[in-house]
Amino acid sequence: MGRRLIEGLVMTTPKKTVSSLFRAIESLQGERPWGSFLDAGTGRNSLQWVCGLDTERWTAVTASPSMAKVAREAAGKALRDQDRVIVDNWMSDELLYGECFDTVLLDYFIGAIEGFAPYWQERVLQRVRPHVKHRLYIVGTEPYVLDDPGTEAGRIVQRIGRLRDGCLLIGGGRPYREYPATWVQRQLGVAGFRVCEIRHFPIRYRERFVNTQLDLCLRQLDGFNDDKLAAAMREHVEALREQALPLARSEAGLPCGADYVIAAEPLDKRHHALAMEDDAGTHASG
Repeated sequence: MGRRLIEGLVMTTPKKTVSSLFRAIESLQGERPWGSFLDAGTGRNSLQWVCGLDTERWTAVTASPSMAKVAREAAGKALRDQDRVIVDNWMSDELLYGECFDTVLLDYFIGAIEGFAPYWQERVLQRVRPHVKHRLYIVGTEPYVLDDPGTEAGRIVQRIGRLRDGCLLIGGGRPYREYPATWVQRQLGVAGFRVCEIRHFPIRYRERFVNTQLDLCLRQLDGFNDDKLAAAMREHVEALREQALPLARSEAGLPCGADYVIAAEPLDKRHHALAMEDDAGTHASG
């Protein structure tokens, strides 16, 4: 969903700036043509990368009008007549009715969808399945907020994540809900996909992560409806920032957890673990 930002446009920036996750997808794709491409939960990061690929056409979907604006700006002059950015929600059966794509990307999509379609994660892959012709790529983050990471650096990252989620909840928002690769792998089987490969990428958090997450906490304070609580929370946020930044700026950074990339392909329908709902009706045939 473009939640990890990259500086510069892929179209005008050397390949070395492409994230290791997108490089992994390029490696997994190999010599296969990208063909028609669906960025199912688009953002600046993912769409900049997609614009640099040799696609026949691309479609980018987001439930956020503001993110759609960001995505169009990210595409810039790379936006062709056959390309489009759509504002819609995947809970709608009418979204992309009858359309199928050679390559589909879910970039931090399953975790981020909590803000737009809560409690719907187990349906996401079944909903997307009819639109995948050849390849599905999923990018995600292993959950790091709940379990003890076992290191001091990891515990600081965890505290930042817990504080962010707490501020979002008190302020009336919804936190992301990350899912492990093992959960995604099981859901892919249920939805009628074969997992081709899973790769993990250890994360080393830096100053940008600390500041963006803690600044997000501060933006929630107006929704607290309790001035004393908001003031105490602001003080706590800044104390945690003061503790985290020296480590984030160090050579070691804040190592904690991992991102993952999963490559999958649709199975023939007779191999599906569950019959596809509305397979001949509301959705396109894969």
